[in-house]
Amino acid sequence: GQNPLFPRILGHEAGGVVESVGEGVTDVEPGDHVLPIFTGECKECPHCLSEASNMCDLLRINTERGGMLHDGQTRFSKDGKPIYHFLGTSTFSEYTVVHVGQVAKINPEAPLDKVCVLSCGMSTGFGATVNVAKPKKGGSVAVFGLGAVGLAAGEGARVCEASRIIGIDLNPNRFEEAKKFGCTEFVNPKDHNKPVQE
Repeated sequence: GQNPLFPRILGHEAGGVVESVGEGVTDVEPGDHVLPIFTGECKECPHCLSEASNMCDLLRINTERGGMLHDGQTRFSKDGKPIYHFLGTSTFSEYTVVHVGQVAKINPEAPLDKVCVLSCGMSTGFGATVNVAKPKKGGSVAVFGLGAVGLAAGEGARVCEASRIIGIDLNPNRFEEAKKFGCTEFVNPKDHNKPVQE
């Protein structure tokens, strides 16, 4: 469903240090450690002011936007030709340019090569569980796929005090690690002749 827009700098998960800020930016300053957030917050629209949604009217996910919001122009180029932005973050680059609402300031002691997964994988899985699924204490949760998002979903279920957290994955090597993230049981669909939900 996306209109292809190339060339563009892809990437949406990273950690970095603010190099400079634009006019009027006061939330961050040069030297601050930040995580790019592809679902940004303008902090003013009804969604940002609500505890029930993070779908900012201004900075919501838009895979077709290839430039900056205020002028629609790209900040990347090669040989005078534009290279387009991706998800407002374009993190597969040494430097990127983002709207201030698309970064979260973090503790400068946090190692950027490890906390970078918080900008998508961990926040997505944990947030989907804690803020959307909202499992009840003592309830059962099934987590399909035990990659970064799935492990974070398991951790979210643990924090919500679910009693059964069933990790489902085709790779049995992931099961041991998933225990550290709250999974109490494991199912490999390849081990069964029936659909896993049965």
